[in-house]
Amino acid sequence: MSAPHLTPVETKMPDLEGLLLVQKKAALADPMPDRATRIRRLDKLHNAVVDNRARIIAACNKDFSSRAAAETQLAEIGPILEGIAYYRKRLKKFMKPQRRHAPMTTMPARVEVHYQPVGVVGIVVPWNFPFFLGLSPLVGAIAAGNRAMIKTSEFAPASGELMKSLLSEAFGEDEVAVVTGGVDVATEFTKLPFDHLVFTGSTQVGKIVMRAAAENLTPVTLELGGKSPAIIHPDYPLDEAASRIGFGKGFNAGQICVSPDYVLCPRDKVNAFATQFADTMSKAYPAVRDNADFTAIITDRQKQRLEGYLKDAEEKGAEIIRINPKNEDFSGTRKMPLTIVLGATDDMLVMQEEIFGPILPVIPYDTMDDAIAYVHARPRPLALYYFDWDKARGDDILAKTHSGGVCINDTVMHVGVDDIPFGGIGPSGMGHYHGEEGFRTFSKAKGVLRKGKINATAFVAPPWGNASFKGLMKLQNLRFRKRKIK
Repeated sequence: MSAPHLTPVETKMPDLEGLLLVQKKAALADPMPDRATRIRRLDKLHNAVVDNRARIIAACNKDFSSRAAAETQLAEIGPILEGIAYYRKRLKKFMKPQRRHAPMTTMPARVEVHYQPVGVVGIVVPWNFPFFLGLSPLVGAIAAGNRAMIKTSEFAPASGELMKSLLSEAFGEDEVAVVTGGVDVATEFTKLPFDHLVFTGSTQVGKIVMRAAAENLTPVTLELGGKSPAIIHPDYPLDEAASRIGFGKGFNAGQICVSPDYVLCPRDKVNAFATQFADTMSKAYPAVRDNADFTAIITDRQKQRLEGYLKDAEEKGAEIIRINPKNEDFSGTRKMPLTIVLGATDDMLVMQEEIFGPILPVIPYDTMDDAIAYVHARPRPLALYYFDWDKARGDDILAKTHSGGVCINDTVMHVGVDDIPFGGIGPSGMGHYHGEEGFRTFSKAKGVLRKGKINATAFVAPPWGNASFKGLMKLQNLRFRKRKIK
């Protein structure tokens, strides 16, 4: 979940290669952990989270200077436990070899696909959800039978140290290892010859990570971000749109990779939507500065970046509407009110960069075709949100647009659904985890052909031109005749 680059801190370099060697040796010693072993590891992780809910909430609150406890419960703790329960229930099914079709040329034979752990999975964690975005891929990696090394974010140090403590108590370092440190550690971490690497962060850094992984031909899952649009159909009630978009934008103060980045609104309803959005958010957050329900910006530098976007937009002619019911002064804090931007244009930073904060541009459109064309003209986003009660029109949007995931009449909540894959497309990422797709991501799909005592191949083997071979060719010619194109 994408976050702009932040200033790193200096830390001592851990023995990354030594940790990886320990895990690789353990993976070789037990290359296919049985179901009981995997469930035992999932249960250890479950208990570590359940026993330390309060510490997780406190660590996130410390890192953000003010993080809504409910948001940590909803976005960090709950989804991790749900993910563990999901895999625990379905592990037997996912581990079972899949029977596949045997073509005529291989008969008699049994053909299967076996899903084998890839080995050691590396996981690079961002700061915006320091537990969920570290432990969620870990759950999938463990379910698939792998070992894992996790690099936490230096910009969420309290969360990183707590994760390291909890997982070192629950697992041996040959099962799960956690390393902390700055950008120098992260750089060396991504250069390791993992069997799979998961990176969550910005598109810019994702390119660097992919280049580093390419040196070892390490497969990657990149969870990046981008500018996720919210499209409001002209028939959709504005109060509902404001409420549902506002939930996704207000959550974690917009510091979410799938946060609605901008709204596409019918031109004649832009002002009405802005008014409704401001009213709705004022009720949700009647105060901001000292309101524990409203999360702060992660660092001063991040707040300065966001304020710079607003200054740039205002200087270039945009209207800035700060939703500040009590007219509070936020100096000396990392709090920042939800802010609407009207009249945003492509030459403004707010429309060029992923916002990753509590700023919401509202862009007018004249027809639905214009709205779709606007989305098509930009990099494919991690999420797309469409608001319309009409199912046929919703299906049309699904067919005509590309994005990592979609919510219709909702925002951000699809990430918490364990039975669907989560991942981006193009600049917003590649690969998936969560659900069955996550299990497959962290597994090698190994094709297996098994023959018994009867070797039919011997009847058609060289010297070519024997009667059996000629008969086989006749059968193939009959079966694969030229087809009429309709």
